[in-house]
Amino acid sequence: MSKTFKIAFPIALAFGLLAYLVYSSMNLGGVSCEVCVEFAGRTWCRTATGTTETEAIQTAVDNACDFVTSGRDELIPCTQAPPVSVQCVNS
Repeated sequence: MSKTFKIAFPIALAFGLLAYLVYSSMNLGGVSCEVCVEFAGRTWCRTATGTTETEAIQTAVDNACDFVTSGRDELIPCTQAPPVSVQCVNS
């Protein structure tokens, strides 16, 4: 193999991998949802983005529950409770 090929091939491969990562991360924003949860008298709203509405809602619920709970014993029932409000838009 030539010296040029030994240098150019890994650079081209790295560039291709980087381009794929950028392209695939741009396609993640299919749905954006704002979700409000209430637990133990505390309410918190968070926005999350996902490829599906279900994924975006669950991510937002998980994030909001992190703010209104203290510890794992409260976190699990919070994430399983239905949210107070859900507003989703397609990106």
